[in-house]
Amino acid sequence: MSFEIIPAIDLRGGRVVRLMQGDYERRIDYAIGGLELAERYAQAGARWLHVVDLDGAREGRFGNLATIEVLARTRLRVQAGGGVREEADVRRLFDAGVARVVIGSVAVRDPYRTAEWLNKFGADRIVIALDTRRDRNRWTLPVAGWRESSARALDEFALWYAVHGARHVLCTDIARDGMLAGCNVDLYRHLARIAPQLEVQASGGVRSLEDLDALREAGASAAILGRVLLEDRMMIGDAVAAEVSSSC
Repeated sequence: MSFEIIPAIDLRGGRVVRLMQGDYERRIDYAIGGLELAERYAQAGARWLHVVDLDGAREGRFGNLATIEVLARTRLRVQAGGGVREEADVRRLFDAGVARVVIGSVAVRDPYRTAEWLNKFGADRIVIALDTRRDRNRWTLPVAGWRESSARALDEFALWYAVHGARHVLCTDIARDGMLAGCNVDLYRHLARIAPQLEVQASGGVRSLEDLDALREAGASAAILGRVLLEDRMMIGDAVAAEVSSSC
């Protein structure tokens, strides 16, 4: 299975930002614009871009759709989410030029409706976001921009979506997101073991090329890179070169 490097752009009020552990009060703002950043990633050889509408994730309605439309017109294929609540929202993102729509809170709250979208739009055009937080002895799935807890368990939903036709699953270890503390390799190894048919995008904590090697060996199909690229702790060209060499 191939391994993809996917740079990420998180948007709030049209600005490129990063949250630490999903906390809206712990935000880092970056001076670079989304379009300039996307073009930099494309020039370095990236093929995909992951875009999160943080206003949408928090408020339940798009806050950065115009910026997403601009990013979707670059050479990069865009997968985007945040604020998707209804089928009309899925269609709006596709109409904006997005190649894949990321379904988060609804995927946890209403899996049967999400399964209908998988069937209607195709499994390759939908990414199921199972963002997780360790709660005692199990991994749970917070919703509403990670601000609301839920009793739903990661293992349960990974298996459910594997059976119901999902292909792409994005799994963020919330405790590591934006922290540059290293990725949770054991988590992705576990997902690869229980649901090997899923193509899992690993997110949260990547800080080095060694982390990328570890994720690939653990069975992840892609790595989402955010803060590590924004702060030049890893060069996107180096990450893409590592991706290419690993597939040879």
